[in-house]
Amino acid sequence: MLGLKLPTDPRWANLAEKSLEEILTDHAYCEQKATTTCISLIQSYPERERLVKELSPVVTEEWGHFRLVIQELEKRGLKLGKQRRDEYVNELLTFMKQTETKNERLMERLLVSALIEARSCERFRVLSINIEDDELKEFYHKFMVAEAAHYRMFLDLAEEYYDKEKVRTRWEEYLEFEKGLMERLDVRGDRVH
Repeated sequence: MLGLKLPTDPRWANLAEKSLEEILTDHAYCEQKATTTCISLIQSYPERERLVKELSPVVTEEWGHFRLVIQELEKRGLKLGKQRRDEYVNELLTFMKQTETKNERLMERLLVSALIEARSCERFRVLSINIEDDELKEFYHKFMVAEAAHYRMFLDLAEEYYDKEKVRTRWEEYLEFEKGLMERLDVRGDRVH
């Protein structure tokens, strides 16, 4: 469904479970960054009515997700740690084409957002299936469903505003780049990506 070229090894869930405070901290900041990305897109492209209409409720949803993760930390007697550099996202940003116009940049931003949501969805699925804690299985299943919807929304918006073949070609390039990126990055249980 997601089209990712390299699935996460299910054993990653065991690493994440051993680093629960760290993975929940990283997850919280991922939700915060998703919120600010949606706000930034709305601010940058207010004339794109469908984009504004679809992203506005996602801002609220993503911030709600941040709050849910904070509640989960508190419930377990854990603390929100400091935000860390997200190597995965930073590497994806290096693959974005440096386009000349704001209009051309939108497609790149939508595709990067779709890819981040797709990988998050896939990772949350791995957690929802493989983690030992039944409450966390349910917790991450809900996030998996939400991320899948966001991934689809970003791709649909790209296809709304740009030639579908151009979007699909560039999407395949992103998927190939992301595969290589996943092969290069260390497998860490304290990061969502």
